[in-house]
Amino acid sequence: MKKLIKLLSILLIATLVLSSCSKEEEETTLLDTVKSRGQLYIGTEGTWSPWTFHDDGGALVGFDVEVATRIAEIMGLEPVFYESEWDGLFAGLNSARYDIVANGVEVTDERAEAYDFSNPYAYINTVIVVRKDNNDINSFEDLDGKSTANTLSSTYSLLAESYGANAVGVDSLADTILLVEQGRVDATLNADVSIYDYLRVHPDANLKIVAETENPSIVSIPVRKGEEDFLAEINAAIKELRDNGELSEISIKYFGSDITN
Repeated sequence: MKKLIKLLSILLIATLVLSSCSKEEEETTLLDTVKSRGQLYIGTEGTWSPWTFHDDGGALVGFDVEVATRIAEIMGLEPVFYESEWDGLFAGLNSARYDIVANGVEVTDERAEAYDFSNPYAYINTVIVVRKDNNDINSFEDLDGKSTANTLSSTYSLLAESYGANAVGVDSLADTILLVEQGRVDATLNADVSIYDYLRVHPDANLKIVAETENPSIVSIPVRKGEEDFLAEINAAIKELRDNGELSEISIKYFGSDITN
């Protein structure tokens, strides 16, 4: 009988230990993980100037890169960037390869169902870009039956398709522009500030803007659902950058204007 009682006691203690460990694992949040790690994993493309790109020296730079870096620093973390094509960014977020995505992500109803979003840190309009000799497209309605080039599943691609366009998938803004200039597609849609920046750097480009959305889109940082404490710290960092003027300064540095208000 004593042996049985001793065995039962051992089993009870083991069960309690396992239950305690399991409970600790369940209660570990993303904020706990990043604080313990000391690093914030950030997914970005690295090919979309001036949001996220490589300078002449090969360094990863851009509006989103600086904003995400400052968010990490305010949180007391080291920023670690992982570059991926657009299609891979959300897959990386879903699989916890990244903690956040910083890539000019626009908030949409569909994305809001899958992710929680930070408070806005930028606002942009979408423009239609065509060759200078193209007089067939002057509005979004004119995209019906035309071909456009954009990263598939991007808001630009989905918007073009909603107006009846046939969207051709590309990997970068440079590829997009090339297809338009070569006449292999009729148009492309992109953020107004990205196109203005491209035209500033390439004043002789055979391109023109023919239309833009009436209302601006909200740009925010997506995180996985259910990480309220983590999201609160992201929002607190964005508020600090907004309140101290850094957010505006970074915007003006890369866009020549303040797109944060």
